[in-house]
Amino acid sequence: MFSIFKPYIFSLDPEIAHDLAIKSLKFNILPKSIFSVENEELLETSLFNQSIPNPIGLAAGFDKSAEVYNSLFKLGYGFIEVGTVTPKRQLGNPKPRIFRLEKDQALINRLGFNNHGSEIISKRISNNPPNGFLGINIGPNKDTINKEEDYYLCLSRLSSNAGYIAINISSPNTEGLRDFHEQKELEKLLAGIDKIKKKQNIVKPLAVKLSPDINNNNISIIIEVIKKYKINGLIVSNTSDTNREELSDIKKTEKGGLSGLPLKDLSTQLIKKFYNETKGKIQIIGVGGVDSGQAAFEKISAGANVVQLYTGMVYKGPGVVKQMKMELISILKKENFKNVKEAVGINA
Repeated sequence: MFSIFKPYIFSLDPEIAHDLAIKSLKFNILPKSIFSVENEELLETSLFNQSIPNPIGLAAGFDKSAEVYNSLFKLGYGFIEVGTVTPKRQLGNPKPRIFRLEKDQALINRLGFNNHGSEIISKRISNNPPNGFLGINIGPNKDTINKEEDYYLCLSRLSSNAGYIAINISSPNTEGLRDFHEQKELEKLLAGIDKIKKKQNIVKPLAVKLSPDINNNNISIIIEVIKKYKINGLIVSNTSDTNREELSDIKKTEKGGLSGLPLKDLSTQLIKKFYNETKGKIQIIGVGGVDSGQAAFEKISAGANVVQLYTGMVYKGPGVVKQMKMELISILKKENFKNVKEAVGINA
């Protein structure tokens, strides 16, 4: 059905199309059985010690205000990440702010953390418990002077609603956010988060979402700091504000974060580096150009425990997860793996 509607959907402004998708998902009418596949037990795995039915997740950015996560679970995702959630409601940057690069199977966005705010979102999730493993991605408001305090507030307010919390330090659309990749700033942020965790007895797993634009020198520094503060996972990676040279689409010069197929190899190489330096002891969520079972397998075999997509669903529709699961099962069988866990890091 998506292939029939795709020309109409792509004739709309990307943000209008996204809003229509959210509204349609609120009806929650599709039965889960449509998106199930045979032999899915081969895909059963775990994330932060939580059993999940498969390693394919939806990245933050689609369900920013946690409005339709239970409808999304029905599409076959193994886990969902909502957000980015900021302490206060935020409208984001001026429109237009999402651009399709169809020739490159990519998106550029400069949304700027538009969301309903932590208070509304916390109540929303409390009133509608998730039917699966739900991550909540947190970040600071644009006009906040002390960004660390915003992370602390979101952690305090949202941790009870989350399966895990993702600490977003890597969006290119909030000024100064990526400064947290520097050792001193990251140390300061994670020390404060650790203090809040201990004070409030927060035991939920934490993952840090990283930029794909970091240089190799930063990798060891980041690993050292996250080990010190016992961070459970890394999300590799967010959108890129560089890597435009080889793009074909005329919209490639738009300011914002690039996602989709052009990030596939870049993020996979980063996954390998983090996997090898952590010796597989810190869980990795692999993101960037995931739109097929083969792409998922490449990231898993590079060292990702699980993967996430977003742009892949924009271009291939809600059936993409089912297709990916079937392809991934086929690859696992061909390679004689009895479970997807066995493939983690084999090509790292």
